[in-house]
Amino acid sequence: MAARNMLPFIFVALVFHVSYATDPTQLQDFLFVNGLFCKNPMAVTLDDFIFQGILTPRATNNAQGSTVTPVSATQLPGLNTLGISMARVDFGPRGLNPPHTHPRGTEVQTVLEGTLYVGFVTSNLATGGNKFLSKIITKGDIVVFPQGTIHFEFNIGNTPAVSLVSFSSQNPGVITIANATFGSTPPISVDVLSKAFQLDPKIIKYLQSTF
Repeated sequence: MAARNMLPFIFVALVFHVSYATDPTQLQDFLFVNGLFCKNPMAVTLDDFIFQGILTPRATNNAQGSTVTPVSATQLPGLNTLGISMARVDFGPRGLNPPHTHPRGTEVQTVLEGTLYVGFVTSNLATGGNKFLSKIITKGDIVVFPQGTIHFEFNIGNTPAVSLVSFSSQNPGVITIANATFGSTPPISVDVLSKAFQLDPKIIKYLQSTF
């Protein structure tokens, strides 16, 4: 009887054993999967592993004064399944990469030119609230933004700035806070946002109209 009662626990243990008995790293040199096209390994060329022009300046004549050039598995197929990606961020004078978060990856950013005011906000603390961490960094400095944290970079100089970013995911994703909150399709209820931000519904409607 005791042995019979143990059968469900043994079954669960076997399921978890099979679930976690996986190789901690990739099982081969490269593989084109994860929703992207599959390619016969014999048809792969070195071009699949090369991205050209990362040092080419990008235009920043937009509302935020910044442009992000991603280098993920979409732009560089050879990154697929390797768990890493990159990006270049160009800032015009006083340009901003607005508060955003990467739900699937940690970011490591290196300043190549210019002076940036950077910061991130922690997740909700056990004691309540969130801590804001910020600092001014310059050429050669590196900052880490932990996965999922809301962060930003602001060029406080009067000349262009550039940074190079590395991610711990081939597809870290990005959620720009203001755009997602006030510019989603369909829009979030005015009643919901008005209560969440403790703002007059007219202000919420105005903010939604700007996105």
